[in-house]
Amino acid sequence: MATKRSGSYDTIGGFGGVFDPKAAGYTDPLLVLATDGVGTKLKLAIEANTHNTIGIDLVAMCVNDLVVQGAEPLAFLDYFATSKLNNDIASELISGIATGCKIAGCALIGGETAEMPGLYKNKDYDLAGFALGAVERSDLLPNESNLPKSGDVIIGLMSSGPHANGFSLINKIIEYTETQLDEPAPFNNTKSLLSVLLEPTRIYAQSCLKVISNKKIKAIAHITGGGLIENIPRVLPKSCGAHIEGRNWKAQPVFKWLKQSGSISNEEMTKTFNCGIGMIVVVDKINAATILKDFINSGETAIEIGEVTSSLKQKVLVNNLDEALGMT
Repeated sequence: MATKRSGSYDTIGGFGGVFDPKAAGYTDPLLVLATDGVGTKLKLAIEANTHNTIGIDLVAMCVNDLVVQGAEPLAFLDYFATSKLNNDIASELISGIATGCKIAGCALIGGETAEMPGLYKNKDYDLAGFALGAVERSDLLPNESNLPKSGDVIIGLMSSGPHANGFSLINKIIEYTETQLDEPAPFNNTKSLLSVLLEPTRIYAQSCLKVISNKKIKAIAHITGGGLIENIPRVLPKSCGAHIEGRNWKAQPVFKWLKQSGSISNEEMTKTFNCGIGMIVVVDKINAATILKDFINSGETAIEIGEVTSSLKQKVLVNNLDEALGMT
């Protein structure tokens, strides 16, 4: 099995996948489980008959939700539903899922394929993923013994693009502007718009786990559906908010194109898209420089983008977003 790792069993073909946390080296683990899909990004993949990267997105959307709690991704299951099984499409999808699992360091231990011609038409399909992770009880994030507080530094880890969020709006913008997916992107004449939009979600598992091991991180948030505005408060105490400074990073050009083409307000941009920041990490100010360097050494583009503030309503302020999007 290409994605086999310590703790996995060779049980493909059985009714359930088996994983042994003790064999993976854990002594007092908490199990963390996550499930997700890739939403209407599937529509682009299906219409373009390009299926080799969407499986990476599927793994990423699940394992990125595990690692923010300090959990190591251990095992993955996929669910693939379609009208009638097309072996070529299925092979591409599974290949992408296996690639995602290898990047994340988890075992692909099984899945389910369902044919439902009464529900799906032609080559339409849907995907869902289920990830199992483990974390030692004392290492669970956010750190309950050292919660984020006003003055803490917020580090951003750059995304690879829109990831797998906001595609209902993206699809509407494509339709409204009549932009051709197979032609050079309006903001990059070396790549098609399709290839930019199908760029797979970045998997942060290995870099985050490496830096988490130094036990100086207070909290991590995956900037997924809900964008910066709705995801940052999920890892903050009720008495805290955040101030994010857009001058500190440069988002991929696709975000500027989306904002301009869809006449999208800054508020909506920060509620719908990651705007170039795929993860945020909260650390004490005294540790910020070290953690920043550790993430860079782990292969991430890491930037100090803001700070935790006192806020009874957990308000997240994103200032100067236009500068992050390259609009000034």
